[in-house]
Amino acid sequence: MDRHLLRRFLELYPFQPATAVWRASEIAALARGPVPSGRGLDLGCGDGRLTRVLTEQWGSLRLTGLDVDPLETALAREEGLYDRVHTASGEHIPEPDAAFDFVVSVSVMEHIPRLEAVLREVGRVLKPGGALIATVPGIGFHRCLRGPLLPGTSRAGYLEALDRRLAHLRYWTVAEWRSALAHAGMQLVEARPILSRGEVRRWETISRATAGVLHALFRRKPPIEIQRSLGLRRPGQRLPSPLPAVFSWLLPPSSTARSAM
Repeated sequence: MDRHLLRRFLELYPFQPATAVWRASEIAALARGPVPSGRGLDLGCGDGRLTRVLTEQWGSLRLTGLDVDPLETALAREEGLYDRVHTASGEHIPEPDAAFDFVVSVSVMEHIPRLEAVLREVGRVLKPGGALIATVPGIGFHRCLRGPLLPGTSRAGYLEALDRRLAHLRYWTVAEWRSALAHAGMQLVEARPILSRGEVRRWETISRATAGVLHALFRRKPPIEIQRSLGLRRPGQRLPSPLPAVFSWLLPPSSTARSAM
């Protein structure tokens, strides 16, 4: 995990330390890959802060944002990162055919109910030879988790409850991704793991003590609704320096063994 990126995400998301841990490894991996050029679509842009950090690694990009949540797109417009922001479903992207040189989607596709339809739309708006750059939790996610700590809780029940809290709908294999992309007129070029087992378990430990507790206290409300009810999603919200640097060194260590994510 990149400590600089961890500090950056703790600054931007002080109310989501577990997410900051996940994102630090995720964005570090994307930053090591090829930098896209031309016009891009940020599919599932949310409030835009995640993509802000990604562009700090990649450099300035010409981006259009798209998200189904109007409260999130309002925040994304405040970031000043996008040429324009659409409040729309990925099944009906309000852009012409072959409008984009690349589409980037970071930890979004695992939440989409009708993903095959969205992939067809992505294929439609991409130019010939364009790239879809996406991160998703893979088939190895459940295997990496430590599992339940309370006696009498089954592992199956724990995983089911966690998936409901995270709104994870699928963990496709590489073969399943290859097939789905082919049906959408695209070709899988590369698939590689990002997080180690230790990093996933570090995320799990922090998540238990933060989002997991809040989820129980707020009667299983979705995390984003909990954050809004607590006033934690506001424009320009940042954790003052040097607190992110201090917090980044207080997080528990992880092993470096690679996972099958």
